[in-house]
Amino acid sequence: MEMVPSEEKQLVPKEGIFWSCRQSIFEEMQKRFSQIESAAEEPRVLCIVQDTTNAKTISERLTINLPASTTVNKFYEDVAHKAGYVNGTFCLVWANAGDMAPLDQASEMSLVLSGFEAGKKNFLQLTDKDGEQPQIASDESGTADSSGLDDSSQDRFIGPLPRDGTVGCSSDYSSPSYSYSSILNKSETGYVGLVNQAMTCYLNSLLQTLFMTPEFRNALYNWEFEDSEEDPVTSIPYQLQRLFVLLQTSKKRAIETTDVTRSFGWDSSEAWQQHDVQELCRVMFDALEQKWKQTEQADLINQLYQGKLKDYVRCLECGYESWRIDTYLDIPLVIRPFGASQVFGSVEEALQAFIQPETLDGPNQYFCERCKKKCDARKGLRFLHFPYLLTLQLKRFDFDYTTMHRIKLNDRMTFPEELDMSPFIDVEDEKSPQTESCTDSGAENEGSCHSDQMSNDFSTDDAVDEGICLDNTSSAERVLKPKSSLTFELFSVMVHSGSAAGGHYYACIKSFSDSQWYSFNDQHVSKITQDDIRKTYGGSSGSRGYYSSAFASSTNAYMLMYRLKDPSRNSKFLEVEDFPEHIKRLVQREKESEEQEKRQREIERNTCKIKLFCMHPVKLMMMENKLEVHKDKTLREATEMAYKLTVFSPWVMGGFSTRRPPQLMDLEGVVPLDCCRLVKYDEFHEYLERSYEGEEDMPMGLLLGGVKSSYMFDLLLEIRRPDQAFQPYKPGEVMVKVHVVDLKSESIAAPVSVRAYLNQTITEFKQLIAQATGLCAETMRVVLERCYNDLRLLYVPNKTLKAEGFFRSNKVFVESSDSTDHQVAFTDSVLWKLLDRHGNTIRLFVSLPEQSPGSLANRTICPKASADSEDSFDGAKGSRKSVEAILEESTEKLKNLSLQQQQQQTSSTSDSQKSSEHSDFEHIESPAQEPDTASQPSQTENCTRVASDMENQFPSEERSDSDVNNDRSTSSVDSDILSSSHSSDTLCNADSGPLPLANGLDSHSITSSRRSKAHEGKKETWDTAEEDSGTDSEYDENGKSKAEAQYLYFKAEPYSQEDGSGEGQKCLLVHVDKRITLAAFKQNLEPFVGVPSTQFKVFRVYANNQEFESVRLNETLSSFSDDNKITIRLGRALKKGEYRVKVYQLLVNDPEPCKFLLDTVFAKGMTVRQSKEELLPQLKDQCKLDLSIDRFRLRKKTWKNPGTVFLDYHVYEEDINISSNWEVFLEVLEEPERMKSMSQLAVLTRRWCPAQMKLEAFREVVLESSSVEELKEKLSEMSGIPLENLEFAKGRGTFPCDISVLEIHQDLDWNPKVSTLNVWPLYICDDGAVIFYRDSTEELMELSEEERNELMKKESSRLLKTGHRVSYSPRKEKALKIYLDGGPTKDPGQD
Repeated sequence: MEMVPSEEKQLVPKEGIFWSCRQSIFEEMQKRFSQIESAAEEPRVLCIVQDTTNAKTISERLTINLPASTTVNKFYEDVAHKAGYVNGTFCLVWANAGDMAPLDQASEMSLVLSGFEAGKKNFLQLTDKDGEQPQIASDESGTADSSGLDDSSQDRFIGPLPRDGTVGCSSDYSSPSYSYSSILNKSETGYVGLVNQAMTCYLNSLLQTLFMTPEFRNALYNWEFEDSEEDPVTSIPYQLQRLFVLLQTSKKRAIETTDVTRSFGWDSSEAWQQHDVQELCRVMFDALEQKWKQTEQADLINQLYQGKLKDYVRCLECGYESWRIDTYLDIPLVIRPFGASQVFGSVEEALQAFIQPETLDGPNQYFCERCKKKCDARKGLRFLHFPYLLTLQLKRFDFDYTTMHRIKLNDRMTFPEELDMSPFIDVEDEKSPQTESCTDSGAENEGSCHSDQMSNDFSTDDAVDEGICLDNTSSAERVLKPKSSLTFELFSVMVHSGSAAGGHYYACIKSFSDSQWYSFNDQHVSKITQDDIRKTYGGSSGSRGYYSSAFASSTNAYMLMYRLKDPSRNSKFLEVEDFPEHIKRLVQREKESEEQEKRQREIERNTCKIKLFCMHPVKLMMMENKLEVHKDKTLREATEMAYKLTVFSPWVMGGFSTRRPPQLMDLEGVVPLDCCRLVKYDEFHEYLERSYEGEEDMPMGLLLGGVKSSYMFDLLLEIRRPDQAFQPYKPGEVMVKVHVVDLKSESIAAPVSVRAYLNQTITEFKQLIAQATGLCAETMRVVLERCYNDLRLLYVPNKTLKAEGFFRSNKVFVESSDSTDHQVAFTDSVLWKLLDRHGNTIRLFVSLPEQSPGSLANRTICPKASADSEDSFDGAKGSRKSVEAILEESTEKLKNLSLQQQQQQTSSTSDSQKSSEHSDFEHIESPAQEPDTASQPSQTENCTRVASDMENQFPSEERSDSDVNNDRSTSSVDSDILSSSHSSDTLCNADSGPLPLANGLDSHSITSSRRSKAHEGKKETWDTAEEDSGTDSEYDENGKSKAEAQYLYFKAEPYSQEDGSGEGQKCLLVHVDKRITLAAFKQNLEPFVGVPSTQFKVFRVYANNQEFESVRLNETLSSFSDDNKITIRLGRALKKGEYRVKVYQLLVNDPEPCKFLLDTVFAKGMTVRQSKEELLPQLKDQCKLDLSIDRFRLRKKTWKNPGTVFLDYHVYEEDINISSNWEVFLEVLEEPERMKSMSQLAVLTRRWCPAQMKLEAFREVVLESSSVEELKEKLSEMSGIPLENLEFAKGRGTFPCDISVLEIHQDLDWNPKVSTLNVWPLYICDDGAVIFYRDSTEELMELSEEERNELMKKESSRLLKTGHRVSYSPRKEKALKIYLDGGPTKDPGQD
């Protein structure tokens, strides 16, 4: 045992004390753990509360974990304790609940019974109660409210402040090092905030400053609005008056300013424009002066805010002084003089610099009228008198000429609470009459008036009244007293936080009632101290070096307002009882409006909003709307409301969802009210959850589980026939839609709804179905469709529905017949095939082309093997039937299509006819063939396949060049559609036969001849050639149609769709198995289109009415859905290896150098010369261009830029990469082609003539190499400019690289120091580059100012037409304007 010495040097045991303490601690811990274990047995509720009463606390969350048995009343107490509020001064509502009623604070119900979920997160929001902020609970620790502490006890700052007074809260608009004093709600400050519409903080700061100015507020109250003279909506003084009344009398925490901005003529977009608060002050004062003309307040702005100064120039030789009188509304003070490295440290220094004169000497000498010569002079400003309300603008926004950007100066500038202006007044001038030599401020040259400091004080606009000399009777009152009385008291500091690019404004204002400073930060108003004001000086307390502002705070004072200390003039705010009568009436109206709004808001908070559905008994369509019912309304009353509800019903047709005009359910004329009831409904599963028998008088709030913004269920207005009774729906039941299948007619009936229980057996379920449908339960087969195409036969009698996978809403198919079909395996049965077809069949709306088949002879491939082929063609053309005849003839034949497979057709005609005689399907005559021609197989329309083999039908396929050219051209109707096709929908449709090309060559011979050496002995076919490109073929490697291997359902019925002209468009209503390929689908459509599938194209129509061509023939229709639209357009579909190409003409010297010509088809393996040969007849027919093959070229097109010149021997896909919807330039040549080799380089050159200020036309120069020396030699030879004087530069931007003639001489990089063109900064490696050149000895034309302005206008107009900009300029800021007529007049020329 360890012993320790005592003071008496005796040893005592140490372990005794240790074990005694350890035992007591262990017992205490064991007691605590037992308590925790007992509490852990009870479920707990995790509550996460968001405090939304303040901008600083909205991002914080209070987390409280309580037992599930905790009452709502106790929950309120816990939240109040944790948040630091007085219980009963706030509300708790469910998060994301909109206007939902708050939790009842007096409720003794447990949290679980009140809607809380144990074991899950429950999100709530802490909100204001009755529009007032929650009260702060008094706390001896001082953390809840520090307003009573001394200034030194806590570091505080302006702005939205946290209630707990914690230090270091971050803010977007304040330095992180600042701390904040506590927020005081409206009941303590007595002031109302203003809501920030979006970026209107600058407006809020100015409005609060004017509201806190007694003289301005009282004068505004004394003005009376006349309804007969002006619309109150557009009256700026009236809306300001209303706003001030609300700020003084409203109980709200913050009010909107939308009525004020609407009177300015602003729309909602103005709320997103941030402006300068000083600019707003000037513009708004001017608007008020205009509105107050001919009233007692006409001179109010001048009386309160206008001062006078003298702008003088004094000769230093004779003492003669020339001067003028100017007026001002504010004094702009420079923080950092231009070019200086030091800043002014105080307002007094800046004022002294403002009146400091400058000496005019040297080249700036002044012409003295008395001396009659130029003399040294002194120029400056003198204040003659100061206004009653002095406004100082600290010019913190400047322009940095180094970076060419606007900057904000965050340097420190102090300002006193009391400012003595007597040192800055001119005593002699003040004593002189103020009307002496007074002139309009716009009469003199603005440049002599310190325009860089006065910020538009010396306006040249005669309509502005700033320069009016006030020599009326009131002027004597405004003449200031001796210097001893020129003491001004600071009462408003408008603070800007941010940068020159944007930021935030708020105002620090001292109340003249109690001399207390307040922060008005949008909707938040709080008390602040003088220390907080000093923190708005900006910068830091250190040295004021040139770079000091880079490290200073961005929150600093921007505009200061002082009031003259004169007890005889200083006013007090009007109290409510002293209001004029018209203001009292206005207060009463606003009070009533606010009370009405409060009542309406209370009603909204107690209104249940839930989706309502109703299957209309006559219209047979599901109608949808939102039922809004007060929580105290009974179910009976809610049913009547739903019965009369106006519904906007969705109408879906052809894949497009629209909204019909509003229509009443109009059930009163169809169904009586007692035949309707509301039931709980799940729209997603189409499941009737339960009915409410015996609960007709229960309030909807209890029935729906409270007022919520969204519910997990819906309501259905169920309708019965008068002779029926409502079926009760009990919770726990499942809903089953039963479809009866008739194998004989191959039909599936509409569903019958049956309710069952999950614990029922299959035998019991069959009995239930038998009662509902009348079928025999013994022979009944029941098939459950659990999900798409998942069919399960329910054959185990004792198995329950739950074990079979039944859910809330289910779909089953039942069949009860005496056939032997039930004896075979289910997947081999007729029932399975019928259900499989039913599950995969979609309905499509197909629009047929307007042209009749008889007019499409030139698009149809016809045999030309014999001499009488022309007669055969005429006979075939004459035997063609119109689309209308085909539709009428085939309608009845298509109605009884069967699922039985058709016997494989043989290639011989006799076998085909023999097979068709034993078939269950009737022949449908093809409109594209002779009925009595035995050599061609008949086309059969059935539910399996179309066995038409185009190769067998036309064994000898030859076409003339004209036929080929016609086939390869695309109609003008298709050109726009093809240009917008998907990149994935590229190549398509290939025949196994060779592709005919110009000069009698086919694609095989071209490919073989180009690859004979590299691929000797290798078989080259289109299939193998296309393996890498991923294209589709309609035929397999044996030449058989791939559609022959599929037996899929297809049924078409004609219908007419009315268009705007009143004529019906010919359409088909097609039911087709979506597993069918596009190739087979097209072949099934052949009899209705009237041409072979290779002669028409399929376009899918999307919801925005855009059409895209479907060309992947091997792809199925699985991406299509019910009621999709398809448009059929005539025109030859692409064969394998073919590409659609858009041809544009390159016109280098035209204003629009890129002109669309036509669409054509190029084939893989084709040479450029062959494509040019095919283009010649198309250009002549469609574009009226009669060209020879050697007088035009094809070249690469990249956007609008011309690129590589394609040589005649180039081969597509080998030498030239080609893709779907490819674009190419066609350029007409004035002389035979000079480009013979890929080593050559073709550049476009243009001469710049500075003496004439013009650009000559483009001329092409062909270089044999990339040498700069060769380029200069060619340019010198072409232009006659000596080689040593020739300079060139590369053009910039998109062709034609337009540039203003006023900028080209200086802006381009002339004569780069390089020896080759393919290096920096030229990088000319391809044809089509633009080169400007000039004569360096040619002088630039001298232009007068008028000539320059005129030329600038012409150039701007020219460049705008070509889509090029004149020069770079940043986005212009939108000017701040207040419209006195209620709104701006839209320029009709504007977009």
